[in-house]
Amino acid sequence: MARNDDTPITPKTLSKNGRGTVRSVDTYAAQCEKCLKWRVIDSQEEYEEIRSKIKENPFVCDRKAGFSCQDPADIECNASRTWVIDKPGIPKTPQGFTRSLVLRRDFSKMDAYYITPTGKKLRTTKEIASFLEANPKYKDVSVDDFNFTSPKVMEDTIPEDFKMLIGSGSGNKKRLLKESA
Repeated sequence: MARNDDTPITPKTLSKNGRGTVRSVDTYAAQCEKCLKWRVIDSQEEYEEIRSKIKENPFVCDRKAGFSCQDPADIECNASRTWVIDKPGIPKTPQGFTRSLVLRRDFSKMDAYYITPTGKKLRTTKEIASFLEANPKYKDVSVDDFNFTSPKVMEDTIPEDFKMLIGSGSGNKKRLLKESA
C-alpha cells in the first residue's frame, strides 16, 4: 500500500456487488503504524474517530482490545474487494448525521454525501449551510464539521472485468469501461 510521508493510511473496503447495485462501504479498517497489518474497525463512528485524529494519534494494533502486532492481520489488502483510501484528518461526522460514500458504477471515484437526522441527503457545503441555517437546533454544528473529499479508489483492486482507458480529446479524462464478454 502506498503511504504518504510515513503516515498510516486508513482504508475502507467495498464489496464487488453486482451490476446496478449501490456500491457502498461494507468494512472499515485501519493500518497499524508499527507492523503495517490491517485491523477491521467495528463501526463507522469508531473509524471516523481514528481517521480524524490519525496524524496526532497514529493507529496501532494494541488500540484494538485484545490485539497486538503479534496477531495475524484481520484483513489483507488485495483484489478480493475494491479498496478506497480516505485522507487522514477528515473531521468526524457530527452526532445525528451520517457520512455516506457511494462508488460510481464505472469505479472512477466515490461520491460523498451527508444524511441529516431528518433523512435529507446533502451533496454540497452550500446545502449543509442552508440546512443548518434553517434548523437552529443544530447551532452547535458548523459547516467546517463536514468534508466532501472522496476517498481514492485503489486501481489495483478494481474488478478484473473493468479496464482503465485514458480518453483522448479535451480534458484527457480517465474513464473505466466494462469489457464485453
